[in-house]
Parts: sequence; structure tokens; C-alpha cells
Amino acid sequence: NDIVLWNMVASGLWFYGYNELATMTIKKTSAVTQSVANTAKRVIVIVGVAIVLGESLEPLKLLGCAIGIGGVFLYSVIDLIWKPEEEKKKIEEST
Repeated sequence: NDIVLWNMVASGLWFYGYNELATMTIKKTSAVTQSVANTAKRVIVIVGVAIVLGESLEPLKLLGCAIGIGGVFLYSVIDLIWKPEEEKKKIEEST
């Protein structure tokens, strides 16, 4: 089917562009900045889809979103919060 093929090609090109943009962002800033921006993107997508589809954002749904997004954010920056033992030794040896 031509429509399916076109959608697959378009989807692949958009994903490639997204990855290129993410790589350029990390090179210009840092991985933490990219992580925070990615988490913010998730919030925007969830709220945007709820508005477009006319869904209500009840407190239980918001709590679930907050737990999920908070978990993703912590997973993304856990190395900065809790440094591995090898890095601690390197820091101590260099001082």
C-alpha cells in the first residue's frame, strides 16, 4: 500500500531528524540539559494530547503522570546524583 509506505518513510525521516537534533543539543549543552528537556517534552505531550482528545486531567491521572515522569527524570540523572565508586576514587586521587 502506497500510503503505508509513505507513512513509514516520513516517520523514519522525522525520527532521524529528531535524533540529529538531540545529538546537536547534547554537543552544545550537556546530557543533563537534554534529559531535563526530554522530561519537559513528556509533560507537554501528555497535557497536549489530553487537551486535543478532550480528556479530563483528574488528580489521580496527574499523580500517575507525575510519578512516571519523575521516575524517568531520576533515571536519567541518577549518575549525577549518586556517583559510582570508580568516579569517587578518581576524584579523590586527583585532589
